[in-house]
Amino acid sequence: MSSTVMDHGHGHDDAHGHDHGHPHGWRRWVYATNHKDIGTLYLLFSLTMLMIGGVLALGIRAELFQPGLQIMNPELFNQFTTMHGIIMVFGAIMPAFVGMANWMIPLQIGASDMAFARMNNFSFWLLIPASLLLVGSFFLPGGAPAAGWTLYAPLTLQMGPSMDAGIFAMHIMGASSIMGSINIIVTILNMRAPGMTLMKMPMFAWTWLITAYLLIAVMPVLAGAITMTLTDRHFGTSFFNPAGGGDPVMYQHIFWFFGHPEVYIMILPAFGIISQIVPAFARKKLFGYTSMVYATASIAILSFIVWAHHMFATGMPVTGQLFFMYATMLISVPTGVKVFNWVATMWRGSMTFESPMLWAVGFIFVFTMGGFTGLICSVAPIDIQIQDTYYVVAHFHYVLVAGSLFALFAGFYYWAPKWTGVMVPEWKGKLHFWWSLIAFNVTFFPMHFLGLAGMPRRYADYPMQFADFNALASVGAFFFGFAQVFFIFVVMIPAMRGKGQPAPAKPWDGAEGLEWEVPSPAPFHTYENPPKLDETATRVIG
Repeated sequence: MSSTVMDHGHGHDDAHGHDHGHPHGWRRWVYATNHKDIGTLYLLFSLTMLMIGGVLALGIRAELFQPGLQIMNPELFNQFTTMHGIIMVFGAIMPAFVGMANWMIPLQIGASDMAFARMNNFSFWLLIPASLLLVGSFFLPGGAPAAGWTLYAPLTLQMGPSMDAGIFAMHIMGASSIMGSINIIVTILNMRAPGMTLMKMPMFAWTWLITAYLLIAVMPVLAGAITMTLTDRHFGTSFFNPAGGGDPVMYQHIFWFFGHPEVYIMILPAFGIISQIVPAFARKKLFGYTSMVYATASIAILSFIVWAHHMFATGMPVTGQLFFMYATMLISVPTGVKVFNWVATMWRGSMTFESPMLWAVGFIFVFTMGGFTGLICSVAPIDIQIQDTYYVVAHFHYVLVAGSLFALFAGFYYWAPKWTGVMVPEWKGKLHFWWSLIAFNVTFFPMHFLGLAGMPRRYADYPMQFADFNALASVGAFFFGFAQVFFIFVVMIPAMRGKGQPAPAKPWDGAEGLEWEVPSPAPFHTYENPPKLDETATRVIG
């Protein structure tokens, strides 16, 4: 992820690298077709969006620090909550995982690059106008969309022009996701090094292969839902408008048919990262590799039949409630398989706790808590009580922040030596971890109690009995935000500048896989000829 890639980058299989060299300066990035450069662009973009989404989150928490209206009116508050959700999901978490896939999958499977290099470039650059449309919607008449990140009708039919900008932005981001997914599938299926069968692939490649199929299946569903919203707004249709015979609940069905697989799109690549890191620092093979692959596939398949657990409060018949309740409980089984496999991998291993392993163990612990609160939400009678309360907010932040985001940090600390050519000092990674973990729990754990006590989400004001836990959550949120500022300025920027102890090709003792066979930082071009693998498909022979 660095300029140092350019400086040191011609050691490996690359004697003629300068002959057909690569552009320098701005052309290198604008016309990028190299998977490492595009991966870097995705990661930097997602970090930028994480900061914008984080500022909106701190605005929300500042307003909720005390009862009463502090700094914004309810309308602006709803714009902040809506844009925070959309930006974090579509702008921060998803592009970050695509960036990791771009960087690591070709290295892990012995491919020279991604299958469609120019399409790869296009799928990244689509994100820029989309994000400008999203963030710029604050400056349109009436302000940004304020219908919640789920964009439920009929509110969306009453919003100002920013709603159209938001719909257009999500269409563009969806096109980007679909192109990125096609690229990943074709790369993994067609460009593996000879001898690397599917069942010898690293888990990160497996989880991304399955995620890419999920993306291709569900992004058009979201596109359909928001296009119907658009035609309701401007072209006289009545899909979701009851006045014309439409049904707002139909929007929820279509949205959540996309929305629930989307949740797994944001967590399966995280499972892949954790499945790379835990064996490396336990110095053991991943326990139950085959069952991990099947569990990942099971989660993906089951994710299509659980969507209406988001809709227990819409007046669903009891038969429907029972079906979605049991289906939701069923999906916790393959997820539990993964947690048991990680714990079994650690069991009696020669464990050490460098930064990547700390983040991975933190992920397993806190993600499991988020999983249990999700299981509680799956029980229809309980869910009807806690629907749209802060209990739900706590639950999905445990799986998306302590899940996806912690896994992304784990991946950063694990692979950064390969990207930048320097080791991140351990004290920085450990301080970032403990600071984030404690601040995260101080922020989101009290929200469980607020939700159980009945505090609804997306409200700018609340009665006095919720004051103490809200004040605690707001203080925690600011500490969590400062931890990420520390990450950018103290951890990431020095590493990108190549400041630090030079990293060996294989900085972690127990790490296995082809990515550790190339020098650090990874050369601009790797594997111009497919590598010859040993029988485990984790090492290059000769």
